[in-house]
Amino acid sequence: MQDTAKYLVHADITANGVVERSDVVGAVFGQTEGLLGDELDLRELQDSSKVGRIDVEIDSENGQSFGRITIATSLDQVETAILGAALETIDRVGPCRSTIEVRRIEDVRAAKRREVVERAKTLLTDAFDESMRSSRDLVEEVREAVRVEDISEYEGLPAGPNVVDSDAIVVVEGRADVLTLLRYGIKNAVAVEGTDVPEAIADLTEARTVTAFLDGDRGGELILKELAQVGDVDYVAFAPEGRSVEDLARREVMAALREKVPYDRAAELESPSEVAAAGAVPAGPDGASSEASGAAAPATDSPTGPTRGDSAGETDASVDDGADDDPTHEDAEEPEAAPEASEVDGASADADADGSTADTDGTTDPETLPGHVREVVEAETGRVRLLDADFGTLAEGDAGEAFDLVADAEETPAAVVLDGELDQRVLDVAAQRGVGQVVAASTGEFVKQPTSVRVRTADQLLAANEA
Repeated sequence: MQDTAKYLVHADITANGVVERSDVVGAVFGQTEGLLGDELDLRELQDSSKVGRIDVEIDSENGQSFGRITIATSLDQVETAILGAALETIDRVGPCRSTIEVRRIEDVRAAKRREVVERAKTLLTDAFDESMRSSRDLVEEVREAVRVEDISEYEGLPAGPNVVDSDAIVVVEGRADVLTLLRYGIKNAVAVEGTDVPEAIADLTEARTVTAFLDGDRGGELILKELAQVGDVDYVAFAPEGRSVEDLARREVMAALREKVPYDRAAELESPSEVAAAGAVPAGPDGASSEASGAAAPATDSPTGPTRGDSAGETDASVDDGADDDPTHEDAEEPEAAPEASEVDGASADADADGSTADTDGTTDPETLPGHVREVVEAETGRVRLLDADFGTLAEGDAGEAFDLVADAEETPAAVVLDGELDQRVLDVAAQRGVGQVVAASTGEFVKQPTSVRVRTADQLLAANEA
């Protein structure tokens, strides 16, 4: 009956005495018999499956009984209402006086419709998440799969495909670290697979420029000590303290490799965190860090600049020879400092999605769109900046004034950088003024999105710039 029921009659019962379920059911049948005629007689309706089982829940306390009656019916609304009213005529259950009040009549189909709507919302949210993917996601997935498939072996050890031919290598701890670097375009990494450094790795380090890139824990320190004893280490880089290389994001990997320090200097320090801090020390006026010792001291342009040995022929070990998309490659902007190294690396900074190029130290020229995004959004300034076609600043103000700034701008902005949520109102005025693109910290829900305005979040733009 529950499968075909259209309505549920819910009624409350109170009896001045102790009664049981059978007493209530008997009273319902006995006191409604003949009351509504043959067509609405409860027994006849049950026999024809138009009324379902009478469910009764009854409890007794302090000499009184309280309970609930539920009756399922497939009658129409009028007949169901009449049946509910008939229940309220029952004034005695067993030997006790009683009162029955119909609390509500529930439309089963409405309840099912609510369930359908809630389930549909869940399916729409979950089931289609994987299918609604952007082109950039698809490209990145394919690129990552290709890089992971590129993992090879060197003397039985996990390695990138360029380890054999490259004159600079990155030594890491395990296979997962090699895969992480491959995902970020660094293809000249090889793993030692534990603290027992294999002889093949020791021999390889004798003829290559070697950067040891290790976990920021005790295990990383031990591997470095053994590697230095059996092989030749030129530079040292550590993951942040307490973290592993395999857990780092692309930006963290590139920052750690840019801030590597010569081994002679790292050997004087006591922990991975001190090595990382030493890599961020600005260079002295003579082009070498004031704390560096020996001829291998690096020259840095900035606290996060690329590290390079005194010998112009040394290769930057943080960079894979063939990784075209690695932003840590030095380009031709340093010809006097290290011309041979630039030729060996053979890579220049990638142009970003808007035609801007990465600087030699991995940062972006302030007069590029990513540069403005970093200054406004990443710095959490709470500001909005209007840019012209050459990415020069036209106007700037509080993020809350974005609508007025765009609407009142004398010259139509080519781009808008907003440290805040882009809402429909600002997007509409940008489209009306002919703005080409908007980069915001986040985006709201748009009822309509003009095709003339390219909308991206800061994370999306910077990720595309680094890819």
